[in-house]
Amino acid sequence: MKITQVSVFIENTKGRLYNLCDLLGKNKIDIKALTLAESPDFGIARFIVANADEALDIVKKSGFTASIAHIVAVEVSDTPGGLAAILKILSENDIDIKYMYGFVEKASEKALMVFKFADIDKAIDVLQKNAVPIVSKEMIFKGNN
Repeated sequence: MKITQVSVFIENTKGRLYNLCDLLGKNKIDIKALTLAESPDFGIARFIVANADEALDIVKKSGFTASIAHIVAVEVSDTPGGLAAILKILSENDIDIKYMYGFVEKASEKALMVFKFADIDKAIDVLQKNAVPIVSKEMIFKGNN
């Protein structure tokens, strides 16, 4: 149920995000989801790829500071209020969301959202008890391995 995400610290300078994405592309690493948080001096690129360990190794060998995190991807009704329904369940069960972002593509007719939780195991338990579909890595990468 947990999916591995790569987080890369990048300097907030012209072309640095390009350098990262170009490096991944040249190494045939396909990005399925990406979010970028920035500050005046640096950014954090977080992305999901089929082989996170390989991507981590490649970016570290190229001088980037990077790490692995575990996240959860869930199906969200692609209708007004769909995301709010999931957030209500999490809020009512005291689940602390560190950050979240959406996927570019869908695994089904529903939207996909990625969550980083303070307590990932508790969040998975709450989501399962409330019949919220959790998306596996295999569903995300079906037909792309």
